Amino acid sequence: MSDLSQIVKAYDVRGTVPDQWDERTAEALGAAFTQVLNDTGEPGDAVLIAHDMRATGPALASAFATGVRAEGRTVIELGLGSTDMLYYASGALGLPGAMFTASHNPAQYNGIKMCRSGARPIGQDSGLADIRDRAQALLAAGERVAGEPPAPARRRDLLPDYAAHLRKLVDLSSIRPLKVVVDAGNGMGGYTVPTVLGEAALPALPLEIVPLYFELDGTFPNHEANPLDPKNLVDLQRAVVAHSADIGLAFDGDADRCFVVDERGEPVSPSAITALVAARELAKHPGSTVIHNLITSRAVPEIIREHGGQPVVARVGHSFIKAEMARTNAVFGGEHSAHYYFRDFWFADTGMLAAMHTLAALGEQSQPLSILASIYERYSASGEINSTVADQAAKVAEVRAAYPEAEVDELDGLTLRFPDGAWFNLRPSNTEPLLRLNVEGPTEERMISLRDEVLERVRR
Repeated sequence: MSDLSQIVKAYDVRGTVPDQWDERTAEALGAAFTQVLNDTGEPGDAVLIAHDMRATGPALASAFATGVRAEGRTVIELGLGSTDMLYYASGALGLPGAMFTASHNPAQYNGIKMCRSGARPIGQDSGLADIRDRAQALLAAGERVAGEPPAPARRRDLLPDYAAHLRKLVDLSSIRPLKVVVDAGNGMGGYTVPTVLGEAALPALPLEIVPLYFELDGTFPNHEANPLDPKNLVDLQRAVVAHSADIGLAFDGDADRCFVVDERGEPVSPSAITALVAARELAKHPGSTVIHNLITSRAVPEIIREHGGQPVVARVGHSFIKAEMARTNAVFGGEHSAHYYFRDFWFADTGMLAAMHTLAALGEQSQPLSILASIYERYSASGEINSTVADQAAKVAEVRAAYPEAEVDELDGLTLRFPDGAWFNLRPSNTEPLLRLNVEGPTEERMISLRDEVLERVRR
């Protein structure tokens, strides 16, 4: 029997198939999810279900649907889709949903991202723990879920509607012509980009799309669909230079995150993209709140204030960001991991909309992206560095004690800030025996010095 505590994480389900979970587990989770919806008075009589390109997705989604229908709700099958397409469907149709994806994880993984109607998040503190416990009880009982004869599932193709909605939010029709290399990593960007930005887009856009790895393949034959790892950006960087492109875009496996490369093949930090998009949204909605997580650059809150906005810091993780956005009615939110959230998109994250804002900002002026991005990149950052640590709490305490002069923030892990503007954040992984380090300094030299010093303490 599956131990669901091993696969139900802080804000989604994720594990290897069939070792950690299988179709029986998916069925129990579908039933438990629907029980929670019913008990909490969730509106609507249906649940939306989509899956990415992983080979195990269709069978797991079908088993989950069996559990949903046994608990009295009908199912609307969306078939293949990106995670943000599922969020679009949940918002536009006012229905809860489940997206079968393991995002950037290797091929043997699969998972589920669940939401309430209006794309409202479900995390450990907002229903996921209850779903886990109910599903575990169903599995322990050893019986298949049972109920009234289920109504047949309905099918909907929402890709054209999703594309049309995004294109209403960001008008790309009048920007200067741009050559754009897109690395889909054999993930769902290869499914959505052609309709939103490419040759299938209607009306046509002044974009020449150069595709990399658009073939849907959940074995990821070219590289992992995880652009956060620099080695997975190498092909895109080379292609941007080889094609003399204006910009490169890289999507993760379920296409809810987007990374940006400039015309020189150099990565543009997610913090810079957060600041750029924040400035654009604040121009439309003056005085609004913008959420950023704890480990974005300190340039982000500075730029938000300079554009008349109110910065609010939140913990890392989409369920925390979404909850804070809803609480503050924030117009936009950004994370260091290249998750970008929009009030106009039901406070949900969409890598595609962030990409469109970046294309619009680039195409509305004549400078290359490297010059444009430099306005938003004021400090030197290390990027996220992982270290395997057996006793995470003890190591964090040891590092904290080494810097008694620093200002301490424990909102999310340990953040220490220094009088010269340098800072670092050290926080444990939710899923692995790792400590994650992010360092920023006023200069490259200061960042490197602090980074190496902290790493030496963490790894000694």
